[in-house]
Amino acid sequence: MTGRAPAGPSRLRNFVGGEFVDGGSTFTKVSPVTGEPVFEVVEATRSTVDDTVAAARAALRGPWGRMGERERAEVLRRVADELERRFDDLVTAEVADTGKSIAQARTLDIPRGAANFRAFAEIVATAPTESFTTVTPTGGRALNYAVRKPVGVVAVIVPWNLPLLLLTWKVAPALACGNAVVVKPSEETPASATLLAEVMAAAGVPDGVFNLVHGFGPDSAGEFLTRHPGVDAITFTGESATGGAIMRAAADGVKAVSFELGGKNAGLVFADADLDAAVAGSMRSSFTNGGQVCLCTERIYVQRPVFDEFTARLAKRAGELAYGWPTDEATATMPLISPQHRAKVLGAYELARAEGAEVLTGGGTPTFGDARDGGSYVQPTVLTGLGPDARTNREEIFGPVVHVAPFDTEDEAYALANGTEYGLAATVWTRDVGVAHRAGVRLDAGIVWVNTWFLRDLRTPFGGVKASGIGREGGVHSLNFYSELTNVCVDLS
Repeated sequence: MTGRAPAGPSRLRNFVGGEFVDGGSTFTKVSPVTGEPVFEVVEATRSTVDDTVAAARAALRGPWGRMGERERAEVLRRVADELERRFDDLVTAEVADTGKSIAQARTLDIPRGAANFRAFAEIVATAPTESFTTVTPTGGRALNYAVRKPVGVVAVIVPWNLPLLLLTWKVAPALACGNAVVVKPSEETPASATLLAEVMAAAGVPDGVFNLVHGFGPDSAGEFLTRHPGVDAITFTGESATGGAIMRAAADGVKAVSFELGGKNAGLVFADADLDAAVAGSMRSSFTNGGQVCLCTERIYVQRPVFDEFTARLAKRAGELAYGWPTDEATATMPLISPQHRAKVLGAYELARAEGAEVLTGGGTPTFGDARDGGSYVQPTVLTGLGPDARTNREEIFGPVVHVAPFDTEDEAYALANGTEYGLAATVWTRDVGVAHRAGVRLDAGIVWVNTWFLRDLRTPFGGVKASGIGREGGVHSLNFYSELTNVCVDLS
């Protein structure tokens, strides 16, 4: 087993059966901060993907396939320990990949990566299964009980916005259930996933249990993996259109799928809310990670008595967000992931203007007078003045932008929030406990935050409705996707 990737940070390779390997051509990953090249990445060929699936299948037949839950839980704890030992390396990789602030990487992305492994180590070691005593037709008794078995080889496809956090969120429960995985990170964020392969090796994860392929989607590693007959299940986080393409690829093999997809998330601010908390929370939910979080708020509906004050305060705060280099602890903004995504978001700003939006702050690009002018920055933007049918209020933008509009009644607030094809997350700001509980029932969303945002208990169900996803992850919900339940019936008479 190779414990380290090749010397030097610039070349990232695929990880197959415990070894870093070359493949076909290479592609260049550029910095979102400056636009300069930062990594040369080896693209996996179809043959490379074949080799990873074969290595994963072999691992299932080896010692890994004979481990019990408690043994696997101990492996996961060692992975968490090794993630913490490599903490600074992972922070550096995450910042280089995404351009996010070093403060966020240190306080959110890397700690959550280790926490995911520790959480699922505990969950798999303590999760119960069902058992029933049954009266037979002859008056005797039978015992029915369920046992968990791994699904097999799981394809794990993750996006670029929270690359290590979302990768570990899927890999940890998959390994906890005894599966072997083939990971394909986004081509935009290859570095932290490559370091995770090093972590797996150093933690003593058996060869072939964790495999990594770099590349793109169509006619590249993504398509080769999702169409591979040796893959038993696919888990994916990303945009809804890509989820649809993966579902079509999975249909031929009737593969299990778990999708967490796009969102056009709404925030509701009621007149009785703590306005200081609502403004601060909405700043976080709208602009964290440059707005590049599927859970971010892109539409805020504010009850009319506090609409003007809330909107003015939000726009002022957004206009004051601190720019800086990612290594500056005070930096509160970050670039978009690529020039292509920057063009998409700027196009949404132009569409908003064409539809008649009032731009309260932002709406363009910052100028730095240094190397960051070659990066993919846009200004945090607050809009108002558009109706619910405007494309700006219906299409996911995935950038640092939010539209604010008034509402009058509670029923109107729910209708506005639910008026989208998506249903991932919502935020509600109120002091009224009745409103808080009614919102949880009436909002079309997989998760509803009341007087907070992004607060997660890893045991709880997580996922979306409508075009925002299929299935739930978190706690036993993850175990139920990454394992097959077999019922054993024993006649005791």
